[in-house]
Amino acid sequence: MPKVRVDKRKGSGGGGGVGDAATQAMVFNKDFGQHILKNPLIIQGIVDKAGIRNTDTVLEIGPGTGNMTVKMLECAKKVITCEVDPRMVAELHKRFMGTPLYHKMQMMVGDVIKAELPFFDVCVANMPYQISSPFVFKLLLHRPFFRCAILMFQREFAQRLVAKPGDSLYCRLSVNTQLLSNVSMVMKVGKNNFRPPPKVESSVVRIEVKNPPPAVNFQEWDGLLRLAFTRKNKSLSSCFRTKSVLQMLEKNYRIFCATTMPPIEVPSDFRIKDHVLEVLEENGFAEKRSRTLDIDDFLRLLHCFNKANVHFQ
Repeated sequence: MPKVRVDKRKGSGGGGGVGDAATQAMVFNKDFGQHILKNPLIIQGIVDKAGIRNTDTVLEIGPGTGNMTVKMLECAKKVITCEVDPRMVAELHKRFMGTPLYHKMQMMVGDVIKAELPFFDVCVANMPYQISSPFVFKLLLHRPFFRCAILMFQREFAQRLVAKPGDSLYCRLSVNTQLLSNVSMVMKVGKNNFRPPPKVESSVVRIEVKNPPPAVNFQEWDGLLRLAFTRKNKSLSSCFRTKSVLQMLEKNYRIFCATTMPPIEVPSDFRIKDHVLEVLEENGFAEKRSRTLDIDDFLRLLHCFNKANVHFQ
């Protein structure tokens, strides 16, 4: 029987170009969710979709060994990389030091969720999937405004961002993202385009934050959504009947009435449950379910509650 030939060339099967040998040799940290994007066509596609200009500052989250960083350095004024793993930071230094691109790169070391984000025009990220949700909210509320973000996520998470009312994946994340931004799918990315391959498929989305933002108290808006989506398949009247929710709403109601000028006197026979259910009934929301309501419905519901002095802060 003939022997099976084993290809021992460095970087075989990589496709990541420069830095691929480093990727081959490095042991990846599962706690950081490290999966290096190796397909040069996908990398170039993401950079193209970002529409980077030669005057742009780009924020890259999770640069890894720099396969995408090098493409962005070639077309941007500046690339700020944010990396939590010191080994990856060392690889980036080693890869770019002594090259004409090195002076265009600035490195941030640490947890991006805890860090204060710098000014940037475009954000590009192939980040650990476990920080997807907090990072999206951090990005949506970031000021000053940026032009766009091109972000890699686990496919199901990406589908939640663009889900519409009635979809099984429609949730608080969907509503908040679509309230504050225009979000769209860019491309699907199979697991074999990474080293090591993750257990899930991925997708790339584009986010453009709305400027100016909608005129809504976001803290209160998000408080309403948290309650409504706790049991998104139940009627709203069921969601607002629970003891903990009613206690919180009554406390907020009494605080609001006491601090209004002049103060509003709360009747001795006042029951927050009756008050809340009356608001829902009178405005046609009692039997509605959160999974079927769109952004305009939630805005109207919040307005109805606020008119009745029911607040969610």
